[in-house]
Amino acid sequence: MRQMLFIAWTDALFQLRQGSTLLWLLVMPPIFFYFIGTVTGGFSSGFGGATATPIVVVAESPGFLRDQINLRLIENDFAPEWLADVVIPEGEEAPRRILTFAARLSDLILAGEQVSVSFDTRSSALSREFEAIRIQRSVYTALADIVASEAAGEGVLNEADLVALNAKPRIWNLEVSSAGSRQKIPSGFEQAIPGILVMFTLLVLLTSGASMLVIERKQGLLRRLASAPISRREVVAGKWAGRMILAAIQVTVALVIGTLLFKMEWGPDLWMVIVILAAWAGFCASAGLLVGSIAATEGQAGGLGVLAANVLAALGGCWWPIEITPGWMQALQNFMPTGWTMDALHKLISFQSGAASALPQLAIILLATFVVAAFAVNRFKYV
Repeated sequence: MRQMLFIAWTDALFQLRQGSTLLWLLVMPPIFFYFIGTVTGGFSSGFGGATATPIVVVAESPGFLRDQINLRLIENDFAPEWLADVVIPEGEEAPRRILTFAARLSDLILAGEQVSVSFDTRSSALSREFEAIRIQRSVYTALADIVASEAAGEGVLNEADLVALNAKPRIWNLEVSSAGSRQKIPSGFEQAIPGILVMFTLLVLLTSGASMLVIERKQGLLRRLASAPISRREVVAGKWAGRMILAAIQVTVALVIGTLLFKMEWGPDLWMVIVILAAWAGFCASAGLLVGSIAATEGQAGGLGVLAANVLAALGGCWWPIEITPGWMQALQNFMPTGWTMDALHKLISFQSGAASALPQLAIILLATFVVAAFAVNRFKYV
């Protein structure tokens, strides 16, 4: 045990002296927390979020249809501000979202003429499509209201017809609610911080952890251990534990920065979150040991590590909510170790489903850790 701990601590200290390891261990994660969290922040709006999305609606003399369109925009979590025109003072930016209708909107509808509508937004690419869907839903619902009111009313369509339509009970009602005890929809940072933490733990262990093993083998350091009175089992266990120390530092730093800097709420089962992250760290340590054992050069170890970490992060839902991806990607997540970990973290943090809800994911992560560790031990070689 003493020899194993010595190897683990020596490995960890050596890697912590490397500038590249410290960069990806301590500096890059919070930068990615901010970037990814900001980009994906729009996913939380539109589903009963606490803050509506501001939008400027430009329409000259819209007439009585203004109130109906305004109602539908509010129903889709927009906060409309109606203007006859947009005048942008010199040196100031245009509004972030502008929805523009043709002038004399109500008169054109009553005359049976086509009405042009345009939507301009400076939102991020990931949020832009979602905003466009909500705009289309608002506009087409208002159009359906007009058609239904004309069919039910007598004579020319007017404001009273729309008021009467709004007062009628709806045959179909769609109720949208949170899938767990938590009523606040997760924000961008609540998706990004666990996702980037999972990704960077894997990235650091698959690159720095694997490359170090290749270097030690090429420089003959592992041969010296082979000649020392240390069993092969203790050597492998020490190398694995050294990588676990790196993972523990990564997780601890991310938890502290996420909580203090980004006000991350980890839910009522923080202890289970830590257990899941510890299991994930064990898997990453085993995977790093395996990559370091099969790679022939330092470049191969780094390349395999970067490629594997990025592919698993993308397919496992670390970069964005997996629900926005195609069905085949959502199904594929069930076979990804990153997917198991993210699923467990979402249950604990986002949906607050209780510690027991993450037990199946914990069991499969531990099983995968033992399987990968067995392969790593089998492929471990001194030369």
